[in-house]
Amino acid sequence: MLIDCHQHLWPARLIEALRRRDAYPYLRDWTLHLPGEAPYQVDPAAHDVGLRRDRELAEGREQVLLSLSSPLGIEHLPGDDAAELVAIWHESALELPEPYRIWAAAPVTDPDPVALAKVLGEDRVAGLQLPATVLAEPADITRMGPLLAEAENANKPVLVHPGPAPACAPDLPSWWPALVPYVAQQHRAWLAWHIAGREQHPRLRIAFVALAGLAPLHHERLAARGGALGPLDPYVYYETSSYGTRAIDALVRVVGVDPIVHGSDRPYAEPTDPGLGAAFTHAMFTANPRHLLTGENR
Repeated sequence: MLIDCHQHLWPARLIEALRRRDAYPYLRDWTLHLPGEAPYQVDPAAHDVGLRRDRELAEGREQVLLSLSSPLGIEHLPGDDAAELVAIWHESALELPEPYRIWAAAPVTDPDPVALAKVLGEDRVAGLQLPATVLAEPADITRMGPLLAEAENANKPVLVHPGPAPACAPDLPSWWPALVPYVAQQHRAWLAWHIAGREQHPRLRIAFVALAGLAPLHHERLAARGGALGPLDPYVYYETSSYGTRAIDALVRVVGVDPIVHGSDRPYAEPTDPGLGAAFTHAMFTANPRHLLTGENR
């Protein structure tokens, strides 16, 4: 079974809701407006369910996990604003056909653990996605504790995804948010979890998008400054989107093969096999994602 742990596909109802909005985030036709990034021209074909599904099936993927795009900032919206859009995401995404599953989302400004518990009970909900921007300090692990506990109680994993980017200078290239704030957010969230996460949530499986911003590669600097990587945590995983052979190979040398799980971030990047051998391919695309999602042995 080939599993892609991380893609984005906006159902029609979510697109319509974003077009109705007058405040960030909003769509005007197919142009996305966010407070921290330049207007982005969305490719309509990228969110055509039929085209996307045909492609996944033709390429042999049997499970594709869709996540709400946390850089939109929906989870950070206050009160009813966030709750309405998150509900639209859950309702419309759960109507998508096979091979799609979804990551649940949760408002983080006004968290509602009871509502999240109900959503996590759905069979086609893989787990909970949280933006890295709400896990930026060890104290944030405690603040998000009620949401993390619901995932742990449901025996479902958490996916840590980059959140909204801060406002960037208009003359910066379009790739700046993806290469600077997104990577830094992942790195920071991984370190916060390293300090406080496992102690508070001993059974929670957690995956960091984009190889956690390559945070584990800094273990020597961590040790030089008085910290330590410590024993490898069997319930921490590293999703591969936007990275290839060199970065994946480098991370494997620090954390081993077992925590590496495939995610493509389609439509913003494409699925790639790093070419590290048949056994590694099976681990990254099948065995390791299964362990992340179910906790079952590889």
